[in-house]
Amino acid sequence: MFKLHPIDTAIIIGYLVITVFIGFWISKRASKNIDSYFLGGNTIPWYALGLSNASGMFDISGTMWMVYLLFVYGLKSIWIPWLWPSFNQIFMMVFLSIWLRRSRVMTGAEWIRFRFGEGRGAQLAHLIVVLFALINVIGFLAYGFIGIGKFAASFLPWQLSTDPDTNVNLYGLIITTLTTVYVVKGGMFSVVFTEVLQFFIMTVACVWVGAIAMQETSPELLDQMIPEGWRNLSFGWKLDLDWTGILDAANDKIASDGWEWFSIFFMLMLFKGVLQSLAGPAPNYDMQRVLSARTPREAAMMSGFVSLVLLVPRYMLITGLTVLALCHFSDELTAMGSNIDFELILPLAMREFIPVGLLGLLISALLAAFMSTYAATVNAAPAYVVNDIYKRYINPDASSKTYVWMSYAISIAVVIIGTAFGFFTKSLNDIVQWIVAALYGGYTAANVLKWFWWRFNSYGYFWGMAAGIASAAIVPQLMPDVTPLYGFPVILLVSIIGCIAGSLLTPIDDLEVLKNFYRKVRPWGFWKPIHDLVAQEHPETVANQSMTRDWLNTAVGMIWQTALAVAGVYIVIQDYRSLVISVIVILVTTLILKFNWYDKLEDYPADLSYESSREDLYGMPSSS
Repeated sequence: MFKLHPIDTAIIIGYLVITVFIGFWISKRASKNIDSYFLGGNTIPWYALGLSNASGMFDISGTMWMVYLLFVYGLKSIWIPWLWPSFNQIFMMVFLSIWLRRSRVMTGAEWIRFRFGEGRGAQLAHLIVVLFALINVIGFLAYGFIGIGKFAASFLPWQLSTDPDTNVNLYGLIITTLTTVYVVKGGMFSVVFTEVLQFFIMTVACVWVGAIAMQETSPELLDQMIPEGWRNLSFGWKLDLDWTGILDAANDKIASDGWEWFSIFFMLMLFKGVLQSLAGPAPNYDMQRVLSARTPREAAMMSGFVSLVLLVPRYMLITGLTVLALCHFSDELTAMGSNIDFELILPLAMREFIPVGLLGLLISALLAAFMSTYAATVNAAPAYVVNDIYKRYINPDASSKTYVWMSYAISIAVVIIGTAFGFFTKSLNDIVQWIVAALYGGYTAANVLKWFWWRFNSYGYFWGMAAGIASAAIVPQLMPDVTPLYGFPVILLVSIIGCIAGSLLTPIDDLEVLKNFYRKVRPWGFWKPIHDLVAQEHPETVANQSMTRDWLNTAVGMIWQTALAVAGVYIVIQDYRSLVISVIVILVTTLILKFNWYDKLEDYPADLSYESSREDLYGMPSSS
């Protein structure tokens, strides 16, 4: 049984106590009304939201998954997080955060009213996005529960059960309960303030672990433990990584993942990723950060800040733990044979190589990573139930205190349901692939069309989302031996049919709603008929002409983001030639983005006054 030093135990307990205390300390400010609870009253600075968002994305389950990816796939693993897709933050940074924040709403479901109005079709669209949001939240809570249970059972010194699976579940239950307590009490203020603290703890620990790996290993030692091509970022039609004689189980893992034909996998991942990025953020914590920003311009800056502060330290941690495992535990991993659990590489490396004091800090940091992601996800869920169902359909005249108490209850309920699903899911990779390929495949078509096609109406949204969610549940069952990513085109096609048929077989949405949406948000795309109607009433209205610039900035931003990620890897594996190239790429792309993106950011179209942007469809000031 692994024993923690008392110093490490004291650091961990101290961190947990401080985190819960902050949640309760801030709870008075958060509980004034639901706007304060869910959006922090739109008073939180963009850089604090950016650090919070980065912390929320630095989750323990994802870190365990990415350590396994780097171990097995080498530098080519840099591309695999495009499954999420990780580059959606670039689309958000360049234009989508601005468009989303201009809506001045509280949740993704409330955005549906802004886009589609109040008719029956809009109500159906409203309800389907609430359903998707709750499925999404519960999926991520189950995902987080699995990761934290595995991690805590490997490190925390108390044996809660003689059965290993039960021990994992009990630890997951305890830590999710602690996290739920502080986020339920503190709302968005609590989430952001604790996540900023957590981010700094994680960054210190990440850099420290990377430094230890550099001391304990060398490029020459690493080369003896990896197959040819492990260091290469580039790839051919096939992956061409052969672990035979080094770690045969890694070959079996590559085969079971279904990514051996890496070029096909990459192209499909890029195709899916671009479409999902154009759809905008799913209704979860990322969307809530954007809606919490003070202005549209700050929302865009926040989204860009996430990649800047997150990637290098996170990849230093991932690479440090991977390199330590490769160089010092290959024999132990080989001895596990076909029963090897690659998701346990992270705790294995930490237990053996991280010194007293730093181990406590690193465990706290990874607990913080879990808690920040979990907290942000929990905070997103009640916004949809309370604001978009209870307040809108059941009790629109309730007091602010009632809405906040309802938010407490819903938060607890979704945690219980997500935890229950976590009990029945054993593999992080399985749930990651289902969420990012199947579930998001059902979300994609309707949420791309809502931005770019004026004729896409509320019924099209409802039937597209309904068809997508249903096919996301059915297709994996019909194709059990196929990697979920390869089922994405089928799910997408079913959803597109629902979108187009639903739109063209039903009337156009209220033109006043469409004109209001177009005038406030000003997206580019197929909006000419609506633009012409708006221009008749407001001749000063100018169409968005920045599509070409936005696509160029997005491409540059994707290169910039990838260079930041590989820089963290190159530092730790001490490949200084490649590091210099990465730094040059980062500097060049940063300069391009400075002049072609940052200098041209604007809150609202030049022809739209700030006061006009605050009015809703009926000429009344919006709430934020």
